[in-house]
Formats: sequence, C-alpha cells, structure tokens
Amino acid sequence: MKILAIQNRMGIGDMIIYLPFIEAISKKYNTKVDILVKENSKASEILRDNKYIGEIINLDRTNKNKKGTHDGIFGSISLANQLKKYNFEKVFIFNSSLRYKLICKLASIKEIHQYPLFKKKNQHIILAAQNFLKNSIGETVKSEPVINLDKKSISETGIKLKITKSEKNIILGIGGSGNTKRIPSKIFLRFMEMCENKHNCRFFLATGTNDKEQIILKEILNSKYNSKCLTLDKMSLFQILPIIANCDVAVCNDSSFSHLSAAIGIPTIVLMADTPLLYGSYSSKMFPIIPDGEVTVKHDTLGKEKIDPKKIFYKFNELIN
Repeated sequence: MKILAIQNRMGIGDMIIYLPFIEAISKKYNTKVDILVKENSKASEILRDNKYIGEIINLDRTNKNKKGTHDGIFGSISLANQLKKYNFEKVFIFNSSLRYKLICKLASIKEIHQYPLFKKKNQHIILAAQNFLKNSIGETVKSEPVINLDKKSISETGIKLKITKSEKNIILGIGGSGNTKRIPSKIFLRFMEMCENKHNCRFFLATGTNDKEQIILKEILNSKYNSKCLTLDKMSLFQILPIIANCDVAVCNDSSFSHLSAAIGIPTIVLMADTPLLYGSYSSKMFPIIPDGEVTVKHDTLGKEKIDPKKIFYKFNELIN
C-alpha cells in the first residue's frame, strides 16, 4: 500500500512535533509512509534512521531566497503530476487548506484524509493532529516524538570527540530563529560558571551561522570557558545528532536544538522567552524555564532578559541527580 503524509509547515521543530502522528499511520497500515515536506524541515537528515518513513518528497514553495516551483496554479498542477507518478492509495493532509485536497484529487489519490477545511485560525498544533488521527484511523497518539539514531554512529562520535563519563556533557542551544527567542550570552555564561563550580563540564555550543547568533557564540568563546567548549555551527545536522546523543543534558533556547535534543531522549531545559509554552513542554523530556514574574509565556512576552540562570542550574542539578 502506498501512503503519503503532507506536512507543509516550515522548520525542524514542526517536523519533529508531527513525527508520532506520521509514525502512527505507518504502524496502523504496516507500511512505510512517504512524506511531502519543505526542505528546511531537514527531514532527510533527521529521519535517516527512521523505519516508519519511506521517501521524502520536497515541497518547493517560495521563501526569502527564491520562488518555488510548486507555487501558484501551475505549481499546483506540477506537484499533482509529480505525486501521481507514485500511485498513492491514501493521503493524510496535516492542514486545513483546500489547495492540497485539490492537488491530491488531481494526483488521482482515491482516499483523502485531511484536517477540517478552513479551520486554521487558532488551531492547536498537537490537539489538531491528535483529533485528526483519532477521527481518521481511530488511534490515540501521544505527543512524544523520538528520533532514532544508529548506535554505531553514536559510539564512534563519542570516541572521536573524547566524550567521557568523567565530565558532564552539556548541549547549549544558544541560537534561534528570532531575536526575541535568543537568550543573552551573559545568562548562559552565569549558568556555565555555576556548573563549573560544582562539576567538571564540557559544553557543546549549538547555533546557526547568521550574524546575530554568531555574536552570542563569540561572546561565550571569548570567556574563560573557551577551552571547555566545542562549537557545532560548522557541522551538518547529521554530524551533530550523535553528539547530542552523547550528552547528559541540553539547555536550549526555543529553537530547533530543543526539539532535536528532547526527541533524541536527552533531558532538555527549554528557555522560553517569547513563544507559547506548548513548544517547550509537549515532550516528557522537556523542562521549560519561563521569565521571572510570568506565570506562562506566549508571543510578545519578550522575556529573554528575565530568564534566571539560577533556575536553569537548579533544574540541571535535579536532572543529573
């Protein structure tokens, strides 16, 4: 049986959030599920060792760099023709857009399951997916994403980088897609100081390559903890994943690395400054820290200066003990 799942949201985090639901479809029908996703989901790197995912088809939509080949009427027809070649029997569309339903009809997919049409406003990312699977295949799915990694690559990476149990190995996800999500370097540095006062630590600095993220990286590297740090910004995601798997704890901004670390199974402290709390608490491996003076966090909380490094350290000690 040929089955397709369409997940058209951008980014790594959303790809990870939808994993349990796509895997549930695979288990239900005892077959791998092909997925249609955007290239910036990094699915091809994240899901290399996932036994439930079949072919990864890139959805090419307009971004800030270029116009997409699947945009507009002609792009929709092109996508439909592309999908038609796969002879899919079923499709599960994780959105409320009429566009994708029409594309799937043009692609001659007989059985189409989709979110209720035109219901995107205020849609809860996890509850919508859970209700969708309950209604479409009768399955109750927990929000507990798991990224499977090859054990040999984890072991070889640990040996290559001399990652040992004699140190507390900590992923610091210091980057982030938005300025309001990026916690200042001074807060990370204070946390690092508290860690070093009590433990022998090694820090793996995970960030992107844009200028503002690099400023935070350089401020940490210019500190006295430089020799305790390994930077990951020049590595591919495929190289980084087994490094994360060798670590004890992750401390991350609300960024792709918080989602990755938790899905790999590493206890992940998520610093929530300006995004709905859901994105840092949907997994049992996530432990959110919110700004001082707030009872929750949402868009426009603007709390990155109010994250208390002592709270991060207390939670860190609790997790490693």
